[in-house]
Amino acid sequence: MSELLGNIHSIETCGTVDGPGIRFVVFMQGCPMRCLYCHNPDTWSLENNQQISVSSILKQYESVKEFCKGGITVTGGEPLLQIDFVTELFKKFKENNIHTALDTSGIMFNPENTAKIDELMKYADLVLLDIKHISDEEHKKLTTHSNKKILAFAKYMSDLNKPVWIRHVVVPGVNDKEEYYTRLGEFMGTLNNVKALDVLPYHDMAIPKYENLGIKYPLKGVPPLLKEDAIKARDIIIKAYKQAKGKSGI
Repeated sequence: MSELLGNIHSIETCGTVDGPGIRFVVFMQGCPMRCLYCHNPDTWSLENNQQISVSSILKQYESVKEFCKGGITVTGGEPLLQIDFVTELFKKFKENNIHTALDTSGIMFNPENTAKIDELMKYADLVLLDIKHISDEEHKKLTTHSNKKILAFAKYMSDLNKPVWIRHVVVPGVNDKEEYYTRLGEFMGTLNNVKALDVLPYHDMAIPKYENLGIKYPLKGVPPLLKEDAIKARDIIIKAYKQAKGKSGI
């Protein structure tokens, strides 16, 4: 039987912002969402990519494992578009006792059919979950999709007691309201598996990439968020989380 191939955008060694430790990061190709601030528009399409086998990726990891002791993170794009491949990849890495992390928006989650997610979670040590907007209507404007599947995915991960890091990009004029921060914190308080919160300031460094691809940048003119504003946002989210949980913090 031929080996399963994944549509891969790129592979990065020594990643420091994609989970604990220094990591080997696989960027999958393809994403159904069109987030206004997306900094990887070249990952949207499943075309114009390289097809790589699980064994080839493991071999690449072996060549740099002394530098990537944190483990492997699979991101995108949206990795759950290729869930069979990611499952096989994580299975092989776990056979070699390597920490695995999935960076996902959760948009592909189907609560009516969880069999494939359940299988993947047997081999995933950590989920990095991007919650882009807590308001469903505003989420649709930001990403072209509802957030209902994403929040349902978060709840399901909590039911499985799968460790999750919540990631949230704050964009001026889009989701930078105290009301939204508070609601996000309150939602997180309904989960029992949140291990960390990363509040990331919006930046516009992807503009040249859009120009090279001939794509109009949707947020042109929106200023990058100041680091101190991201810290303030995180403080508000954590406060609401603590109040919802009735405990000291994450």
